Amino acid sequence: MSDSDNPVAPPPWLNAPPVDPYPYEETYDLRKGPDLHPALLGLLPYVGLWRGRGRGGFPTIEDFDYAQEIRISHDGRPFLHYESRAWLLDEEGQPIRPAGREVGWWRPVLKDDGSATDELEVMLAVPTGIMELHLGKVTGTRVEIVTDAVLRTSTAKEVTAGHRLYGIVEGALLYAQDMAALGHPLSPHLSARLIRVGG
Repeated sequence: MSDSDNPVAPPPWLNAPPVDPYPYEETYDLRKGPDLHPALLGLLPYVGLWRGRGRGGFPTIEDFDYAQEIRISHDGRPFLHYESRAWLLDEEGQPIRPAGREVGWWRPVLKDDGSATDELEVMLAVPTGIMELHLGKVTGTRVEIVTDAVLRTSTAKEVTAGHRLYGIVEGALLYAQDMAALGHPLSPHLSARLIRVGG
């Protein structure tokens, strides 16, 4: 009986040599790294590193000011990686503490020939135990998405729906986000203006 036929033999990866670092580049700078996948051309204005300020609120909390950094990058495949980090600001604009974080992917819906439609699927997860699937459309430099499904852990707050509108206006990234949560219908939650600082 050979080692490959022996069910108790160690798997081939058990004593394999160490693996080199991940060999494929992901970038928010279109001047370097892999070529942007043709299906992402409609989302090209969003690729970059963005930073700016916003205002938040909800019927259950007091209004607040925040700063935010959004990184939208690609690795040559037909989706964008989205990562957002925000932090609360005091009245003088100084950091108070970390706030919301999100990570996910923007995926254009493809035709049979591999080209993009104007439809978009967006999947987002936050560390407070909420995952959202959004469906939407790309119209010029405007992206509008609405939740199709919200999943929550048993300890997450009750969020039931969301609506987001993004736009590139005079070179800046603007967005407004509505949320339905804790028994309240869709209500304004966040809005911000971010400028490109990289890419």
